[in-house]
Amino acid sequence: MTPRTTYHFASVNGRQIFYRRAGNPATPTILLLHGFPTSSFMFRDLIPLLADRFHVIAPDYIGFGQSDAPSSGEFDYTFDNLSEHVTGLIEQLGLSSYILYMQDFGGPVGFRLFTAAPEKVAGFVIQNTNAYMEGVGELPAQIFLPLWDKRDAASETGARAFLAPDTTKFQYQVGAKNVDAISPDNWTHDQALLDRPGHDAAHLDLLEDYKTNVAAYESWHEAFRRHRPKTLIVWGKNDPFFIPAGAEAFLADLPQARLVWLDAGHFVLDENAPQVAVEIKASFA
Repeated sequence: MTPRTTYHFASVNGRQIFYRRAGNPATPTILLLHGFPTSSFMFRDLIPLLADRFHVIAPDYIGFGQSDAPSSGEFDYTFDNLSEHVTGLIEQLGLSSYILYMQDFGGPVGFRLFTAAPEKVAGFVIQNTNAYMEGVGELPAQIFLPLWDKRDAASETGARAFLAPDTTKFQYQVGAKNVDAISPDNWTHDQALLDRPGHDAAHLDLLEDYKTNVAAYESWHEAFRRHRPKTLIVWGKNDPFFIPAGAEAFLADLPQARLVWLDAGHFVLDENAPQVAVEIKASFA
């Protein structure tokens, strides 16, 4: 029988955090940390493929998916704050050890969890998320470097393009082996949440705050070298946002990592969830 996924809410620092859960809590926990502009919805196909061997937890960050989405005036949208709320959920669930699966925004959240409590992290699964400037593609560099240098009306205009329906759809289809295999549920679901009234300000705050991740890169590298977590890298090699050089850069600080290239783009799971699950089980189960 296919393991059942259940759906839950937890109150963390006065905010409701949504999470998906599957598998036996007695088995190793894998924490699935989603990217932008999506949510734990991106893992809907992967979760049952892992739940026969792992206890799977997939949260939505504040402002994403089914979690609370306060206005930017009511909540400080920073990666530190997103990470703090995920940490609160981990504590409520009593998770003492977990593997981190990180994609896109999941990297900055997960690497913060790792540097704060490396003894709890049993390993990394890294999927198209950056910890090195070598991995930043030309397209995001052109858009975000001006925003990080000076946030004003001109630099916000470029960043707002990342909130547009065509961009959301493009992020899923770009680099796919067969675009007909990519479900439109992905971008329809994500865009409906992006378009909530006033929510653009929250996402612009996060896109600006991404510069704090770049500033933390060297401290993350030092932590990688010191603790050497077991690492699997599964990377969509056709990603124009986080390019292949970003995957290869991890090997300098995590030389024991296993790197698997996928014929995919930024999001890989619509076409490659079974292979990703097999690779994770081969590395950690």
